[in-house]
Amino acid sequence: MPDCPEEDNVNRVTFPRCSGILLHVTSLPGGHGIGDLGDSAHEFVEFLGKSGQKIWQVLPLSPTGYGDSPYQCFSAFAGNPLFVDLKVLREQGILSTQDLANVPSFPEEHVEYARVIDFKQNLLRKAGHAFLEDSDGTDRRAFETFCQSNAEWLEDYALFMACKRVHKDVAWVHWDAGIRQRDPAVLTEWCRRLSSEIEIHKFVQFEFFRQWEKLRAHCNRRGVKIMGDIPIYVAHDSADVWAHPELFRLDEQGKPSAVSGVPPDYFSATGQLWGNPLYRWDVSAVSGHRWWIDRVSASLRLFDLVRLDHFRGFEAYWEIPAGALTAAGGKWVKGPGTEFFLTLQNELKELPFVAENLGVITPEVEGLRKQFGFPGMSLLQFAFGNDPQGPSFRPHNYSRELVAYTGGHDNDTTVGWWTSSGKGESTRTAEDIRKERDFTRAYLGFQDEPVNWVFIRAVMASVANVAMIPLQDVLGLGSDARMNLPGTLSGNWKWRYKPNALTTEISERLRKFTVLYDR
Repeated sequence: MPDCPEEDNVNRVTFPRCSGILLHVTSLPGGHGIGDLGDSAHEFVEFLGKSGQKIWQVLPLSPTGYGDSPYQCFSAFAGNPLFVDLKVLREQGILSTQDLANVPSFPEEHVEYARVIDFKQNLLRKAGHAFLEDSDGTDRRAFETFCQSNAEWLEDYALFMACKRVHKDVAWVHWDAGIRQRDPAVLTEWCRRLSSEIEIHKFVQFEFFRQWEKLRAHCNRRGVKIMGDIPIYVAHDSADVWAHPELFRLDEQGKPSAVSGVPPDYFSATGQLWGNPLYRWDVSAVSGHRWWIDRVSASLRLFDLVRLDHFRGFEAYWEIPAGALTAAGGKWVKGPGTEFFLTLQNELKELPFVAENLGVITPEVEGLRKQFGFPGMSLLQFAFGNDPQGPSFRPHNYSRELVAYTGGHDNDTTVGWWTSSGKGESTRTAEDIRKERDFTRAYLGFQDEPVNWVFIRAVMASVANVAMIPLQDVLGLGSDARMNLPGTLSGNWKWRYKPNALTTEISERLRKFTVLYDR
């Protein structure tokens, strides 16, 4: 393969000038403890349309595992069962009015995952049994078609989740040897034994994707595109690693022999130890990267465009020895690079990717991104500190082929960033913060205006083709609304906005900026 594709061989995807909102599904309001694909999601789409916003960006939609992180999921292909709207199941007659009459008292402003999981899983199982026993011909045929069309991943996922329940939810490396090692005769026996449970998991996936398609159709009617997210890595305790161990760096017991992370950076003085198993890129290449092609294809059936998480890991990734306590002792190892993206492009033609090119970015990483015409990302919160890369995040240095954010899901909210003492940001001193604030005021030329709207105006007014704003910044919320603090294992991914928070005043202010800056 040549180092660089010829210009006319690269199918570049153009992003027209527009703006949008970053909001994960979990953060929607609703009556069952967590955001779902029901009424509040459709109301949010209406808010986007009225506000002139053209993109709704979500985090990964897969079923979350340890730590409730959408970047540590049981499957890279499945949908999160917690997102299924129970009211739709009641309307279908597979849940009763009584089933939803005694909903526990859940908090409005955050998700209590353990309680929500217990509540929703019980009702999803009940609905699944009712559907499988009594569904009419049309629904049954639709279900069977779905199962056939998605068999490549659905069979493994449903069996994986059924086996986890039998093994009291422990990781697959601790299962009985035969099923852990996927002995063909044992797989057949477990499929027979757990057939009813397996069908329940298939039904929940069927319902998730059916509800998602209705939501996406609503977005299409309102001129709203959905930006999804493909995490570069998958969780070790996942159907993907269990079903395809040959693609991952595992030892004889199935445990990772090397794990993922990033070196020390803005967020952590010791780096971030993610712990996901690393890929055997040589094995993936022999198959023509088939698993990856299937994964990207599945995402492009769900989304109009996709944020490619940790893009720099495709050029070179941080390899950490298994068992290390921090990420500091890792090393950079060359990734699959050009060959990988050429293979994807040859198979899929268009690659509507946004490259998450934050962190330690080298000329080689940027060269790879530019080869394929993937817009990069810029976060305004990174523009004013003492990071050597800070100037590249300042609007006067933006390019048009860029997605400009006020902040991201790993950042504090803009109000929280502006008012915090720096606690939890281990690389920033009090003096750093003072200088950062002084420079921010001087650069953006403001005094008493709400800092969140100053930031929103700055990215909206910039030359970047796409401006994205976390909803927390639209609402002017502080650190309590932060989505994730990298390097911490609990307390994240919980924030939800209150019902009635999306006022006409906020919508009109967003629309004013959208019109003013030709978005």
